Amino acid sequence: MTVRRSGLLLPLFSCPTTTSWGIGDISSVRPVTRWLAGAGQRALQLLPLSEMAADEQSPYSALSAMAIDPLYIDICDLADFAATGGEDALDPVDRDALAHLRAARRVEYPLVRRLKRLALERAFEKFVEAEWRQGTARAAGLAAFIAAEGAWLKDYALFRSLHAEHHEAPWATWPDLLRDRDPDALEQTRDRLGGRVLFHQYLQWTADRQWQAARQAARANGVSLLGDLPFMVDTDSADVWARRQDFDLDVSVGVPPDAFSATGQDWGMPLYRWDVVAADDFTWLRQRAARTASLFDGYRIDHLVGFYRTYGRPRVGGEPFFTPAAEPDQISLGERLLDVFRSAGAEVIAEDLGVVPDFVRASLERLGVPGFRVFRWERFWNEAGQPFRDPADYPTVSVAISGTHDTETLAAWWDRAPGDERRLVGQLPSVGQKTGETDLSLRPFDPIIRDAIVESLLGSSSNLVLLAFQDVFGWRDRINEPATVSADNWTFRLPWPADRLNESAEASERQQSLQRWTLEYHRV
Repeated sequence: MTVRRSGLLLPLFSCPTTTSWGIGDISSVRPVTRWLAGAGQRALQLLPLSEMAADEQSPYSALSAMAIDPLYIDICDLADFAATGGEDALDPVDRDALAHLRAARRVEYPLVRRLKRLALERAFEKFVEAEWRQGTARAAGLAAFIAAEGAWLKDYALFRSLHAEHHEAPWATWPDLLRDRDPDALEQTRDRLGGRVLFHQYLQWTADRQWQAARQAARANGVSLLGDLPFMVDTDSADVWARRQDFDLDVSVGVPPDAFSATGQDWGMPLYRWDVVAADDFTWLRQRAARTASLFDGYRIDHLVGFYRTYGRPRVGGEPFFTPAAEPDQISLGERLLDVFRSAGAEVIAEDLGVVPDFVRASLERLGVPGFRVFRWERFWNEAGQPFRDPADYPTVSVAISGTHDTETLAAWWDRAPGDERRLVGQLPSVGQKTGETDLSLRPFDPIIRDAIVESLLGSSSNLVLLAFQDVFGWRDRINEPATVSADNWTFRLPWPADRLNESAEASERQQSLQRWTLEYHRV
């Protein structure tokens, strides 16, 4: 029997609790999924948790495709830090900084990093003294984690240690023997930096333990955790350093012109060498799929079309190109990769937005992989007037969404939409019946418009509906503006601590409305 369900999109960094250190952390999953369960929601869609570089705040620019960013470790749930005296042992300047972070309206990454790094260093020192050197059960737990995750953790921990030793300079600038991974040089360095290597392994073990506990709490609340598998990682990452043969560093990936950019986008990340990757039976991508499935119940494959045909731009001269070049090869590659991702056992959703050829969507339909239906873009583009498609007519095997982390919110979109576009929305049966009028051309965005669109999506034929948290409330705060570098990108925070959602009258009203609609449209 087909299961109809719905959930919300909310980045983990956006939902700190009263005890968080300025950013949503792993323990935030508990109160958020508890609130979702009360709203009848059965999924929480998150953005990548990948570790970012020291000067980055985009979760899509990662030092590792496998590691959880230590920024998300809940310091207050860390016994080793508590054993050092906890927050009370911080000096007055750091206590004031922590109070500032807790009251801040946005995520302030540099300060969060500094304070959390201080706490994690102190916790590690206590762990080494009280556990590791004493050979305790917790020490054995870390050793077991290191052995189980060695396929990625060994190179990652050494990479992070070397990165810090070289003042976070890219690996391409390291001494030749380390840059080119001379085996003897690596082993000597591993011995020399053993304490630092263990530190990064300890952080990943801590994050993993906290995450698995949070995942169990989400399951107890009846909520699935959906992750996000980014299409690429940065050139300056543990993965590219360790598997340089899989990447063409002379070409960067991106996208051709689309709805977000008239000139296309150049992401500055290296191109996959698909012939080499395939000859190795997609080993690294299989590891990524397995790692992601070990953390999430399902995940969204970012930029799905890139796994069929990757758009590359030579870094020095030359014209952009697709690889593979021929359509039959593109179909073959994409379907082989989808088999790789699905074989790990987690639910897979395709992010099929932007410039996507028809044969890719036909392939997804043939394989039964759901793609996205974004309300504002679901239109009959080749018909006169380009009317909207009613959500009641969306394909069953699809994910109906109000927007993504890259789009403006529903409220902001409505503000900018011309009168003709608003009128077409009002003419949709599922919207017009709820607003009581079909001509919405002059109507500003208000709770009636908000609820009509949200309810129409929950009533859609799509088996899964994912609503951006801001759209449920009618807010205008966006997560990210593509093709821009802004201090505001990736810094959105809820207006209340996640563990006080039930104390907000607004949040309670939204919870009750979602629950009512979820029951009405049989999404439980």
